[in-house]
Amino acid sequence: MFKKRGFIFAISILLLVACSDKEEMTEDIIELVEEPAAAEEEVEDKEKELPYIAPFTGVGSEVELKHRAVLVTMNNHPLARPQSGIAKADIIYEMLAEGNVTRFLALYQSEIPDKIGPVRSARDYFVTIAKGLDAFYIAHGYSPDAQKMLNARVVDHINGMQYDGILFERSKERKAPHNSYITKENIETGADKVGASMDIRKIPKLSFFDSVEGVKLGNPVSSISIRYGNGASFENQYTYSPDEGLYERTSAGELTTDKETEDPVKISNVIFMEIPHKTIDNAGRQALSLNDGGRAYLFQAGVMREIEWENVDGILVPMENGVPAKLVKGMSWISFVPTNPGLENMVNFLP
Repeated sequence: MFKKRGFIFAISILLLVACSDKEEMTEDIIELVEEPAAAEEEVEDKEKELPYIAPFTGVGSEVELKHRAVLVTMNNHPLARPQSGIAKADIIYEMLAEGNVTRFLALYQSEIPDKIGPVRSARDYFVTIAKGLDAFYIAHGYSPDAQKMLNARVVDHINGMQYDGILFERSKERKAPHNSYITKENIETGADKVGASMDIRKIPKLSFFDSVEGVKLGNPVSSISIRYGNGASFENQYTYSPDEGLYERTSAGELTTDKETEDPVKISNVIFMEIPHKTIDNAGRQALSLNDGGRAYLFQAGVMREIEWENVDGILVPMENGVPAKLVKGMSWISFVPTNPGLENMVNFLP
């Protein structure tokens, strides 16, 4: 009888120890699960505490970004897609060149990619935008009016007409005029050649939300499209991803990606600015009124607001109630819309 009771007692002790060990293991597991959450909070706190911000994107930086902005005329012909370096731009300006063909002005300041292009020719209003931004301007070719401005040194610049095969490289994968590229190294070399300072001298008057969650007001719009002309080649669609808080872009049904990395372009702010256009010659060249301001649509965080734009010290700034409209941190895509046919006729809100 005593042996039986002793056996039962021993079993009880073992069960208590096992339960105790199980509780300790459970506590250890809970502690292990909680540690990554704490680490994530530390990362978020570190991001908030970054001492500097990129002037054109609002993104935090551990170092002060002192590099002068670089503005590149980028080819957007269907044969020039996908473009190299497009995903790393701070701002992309899209506008008509001749007819219904658009070109990009890709602005780089927070980061300059190793390869950019295809590079295309200048127009006078491209040069005007570069001057307003105090950007080092890069193009390959020019219209007659743009050539006069560049020869007059309205902006610091290099052009493929003078440096083809020297600073500008031709890709064998594509045919001219869709195959001119420039590298980060040759941008720096070109600036030295023409005696241009690459230190930033002008900070844009842009305003940013602390986070995407700061965007409250607006009409919910998850997808929008804009079409230049009647064909599908220049029909662009922007679709919002709530999980990322960013927009992806398609053109002629194809996702806009960076040729070098194959990464899709991720956009924080989509802005359509209504600007007067006028055809000035038989080639279809345009004159744009960039000084008077006008109406604009701003899309961010899945909502849309009707705002205005103004020329503030040479820079085209989205404005709301008389002050710069707050932007979500990251890349902005700014499309110029001719007042005729206008925003209502060119922009569609999709379900």
